[in-house]
Amino acid sequence: MTPGARVAAAIEVLGEVESLRRPAADALKDWGLSHRFAGSKDRAGVAALVYDALRRRASAAFVMDDASPRGVLLGALKLSRGLALAEAGALFSGEGHAPAPLSEPERARFSSATLDGAPAPVAGDFPDWLEPSLRAAFGERVVEETAALAGRAPLDLRVNTLKFSREKALANLKRLGAAPTPLAPSGLRVPFGADGRAVSLSGEPDYLKGRVEIQDEGSQLAALLCAARPGEQVLDLCAGGGGKTLALAAQMENRGQIYAHDDDARRLGPIHARLERAGARNVQARTPRRGADALADLAGRCDLVLIDAPCTGVGAWRRNPDAKWRMRPSALAQRVAEQDELLAGAARFLKPQGRLVYVTCSLLPEENEARAQAFLGAHAEFRALEAQDMAAAAGLPELARFASTLGPGLRFSPATSGTDGFYVVGLARG
Repeated sequence: MTPGARVAAAIEVLGEVESLRRPAADALKDWGLSHRFAGSKDRAGVAALVYDALRRRASAAFVMDDASPRGVLLGALKLSRGLALAEAGALFSGEGHAPAPLSEPERARFSSATLDGAPAPVAGDFPDWLEPSLRAAFGERVVEETAALAGRAPLDLRVNTLKFSREKALANLKRLGAAPTPLAPSGLRVPFGADGRAVSLSGEPDYLKGRVEIQDEGSQLAALLCAARPGEQVLDLCAGGGGKTLALAAQMENRGQIYAHDDDARRLGPIHARLERAGARNVQARTPRRGADALADLAGRCDLVLIDAPCTGVGAWRRNPDAKWRMRPSALAQRVAEQDELLAGAARFLKPQGRLVYVTCSLLPEENEARAQAFLGAHAEFRALEAQDMAAAAGLPELARFASTLGPGLRFSPATSGTDGFYVVGLARG
């Protein structure tokens, strides 16, 4: 496919995402199946264009004064990729399978329009209805923070210390440009390729052999702040595919026991192969059973319970940009109710002096500090751990600078820590 044909394909996919409110990944998959002539590089190139456009949908439409898929894609080429008018004109040539040539109004907007005077939801590329929550979280920095959420996410890896060292992994992945992550002691960051796409790890021996795992640095920090110790009894209550479970197993040096559970057995399914590949031997998967309590025997036995709570995913907008435009207020209310239920239910598993660590990949106060404070108000036997104490227990005292100013816990975001957005709070019994 020519570069112009890729642009035309991206406009087609964006149209389907918008008109049918489909997840972009599904629309891209179907496009690939119906255009089998497109090679892997073509599919990746189209996907990159689609995701860049979705990240900057509001600001791209503003600068082009056109909210159609064509206008948004064109605006994203200007804002995200910094193309000059001549370069955009070459892509919109009307030749072959390229989109129709630029009109005079499009050429004028592309050349001179800016975001000057744009309201915060446009400049920061987020839904209007979220502005009160995001302003509560960030105050005057709301545009800076949300604009960072509209950028591309890096490819971060966690070195599996059960099998390997960061020094060895750095040496093996040097040709990919891997470098240590700034904050996580077992993290690596791999830069984008020359074409702007993330490097594929599917053929890398270190990945295939479980020596490294794909995991955002923020997620790594959240696991480290649990301060799981060898020999402890740990429950990962919302384990999903097991990313944080694997990180906890490495912290505990395969000693003690981790119980990995998720209410959805399908989400938990991939954990078995990942555990085997990683060499994690102290993890027991607890699959939900119809009509039975799969965790009944853990009541009052756990030193640590981790709740990686279902949330709106605001902190992961860099990776799932279409999700922010499909999100509705009812989804936030539903998540808050689920979070309160999880926190209340988790308390029964802790032994005296046990600790509960609540994590979200959200930056909304309603899902974070407000939930911790509501739990503390209903459970007088619990207290919030100081951010400084959590950072020190993790062996990373410098993380104390990310202490929340809105309540207990720590906050990470692309603008402040260079990671996905995460909230982490520790709640100790007794």
